[in-house]
Amino acid sequence: MFIPSAFVETDLIWLDRLLARDAFVTLVTTGADGLPQATRMPVLYRRDADGILIEGHWAKPNPQAGHAGPALMLVQGPHAYVSPGWYPDNAVRNGVGQPKAGPQGEPQGRGQHKAAQARVPTWNYAAAELRGVLEPVTDDETLIAMLDGLSTHYETQVGGDWDLLPIEPRQQRMLGGIVGFRFRPAQVQIKLKLSQNHPEANQSSVIDALSALDAPASRELAQWMRWRREGGTAAD
Repeated sequence: MFIPSAFVETDLIWLDRLLARDAFVTLVTTGADGLPQATRMPVLYRRDADGILIEGHWAKPNPQAGHAGPALMLVQGPHAYVSPGWYPDNAVRNGVGQPKAGPQGEPQGRGQHKAAQARVPTWNYAAAELRGVLEPVTDDETLIAMLDGLSTHYETQVGGDWDLLPIEPRQQRMLGGIVGFRFRPAQVQIKLKLSQNHPEANQSSVIDALSALDAPASRELAQWMRWRREGGTAAD
């Protein structure tokens, strides 16, 4: 993933937050034809002293099912459009415009408008890319434990009480239709493109503008920008 230095994040707490927010990831591998194969799926994420472990499963007819070896996992965070009109130092917003050329073609008034900047639209977002190795899981006992963990995690989030265990005969037979996997990332890249390359006044103005929009995604991004400016002190 291309990450300019201003947007590089190495604290894994941000990966925790990304996957706590939305663990519906995109898993990318290379198919037999040499082309990328991608599957979108929910996963169960765990990070402890032993490292990072991500578990999930495919439907067996999926061509990607059972892939063993290198893989890329894409994690999407909040994102939203940012208008150049929100920046206090935007030249156009402040009526400065571009300096006019003098008689010999040199720009005039450059010193007069030195503080004003030519700003353009952009998109702010948070995301992560994980590279590692997939380990297929096919034995029933391990699959049942993985599915139980996944279902319990998401049932808790929605206030549900469905329980896989004790597993019923029909559910046992359905295990033949899936292939599980474990994914252990060897490389983690986290990108927080949250206006860190702008002056403080611009960052504050963007946060205020996003917060004022009637769009949950924009307001969520504004909160992530606040957390980043406060040194990552979000409540977990």
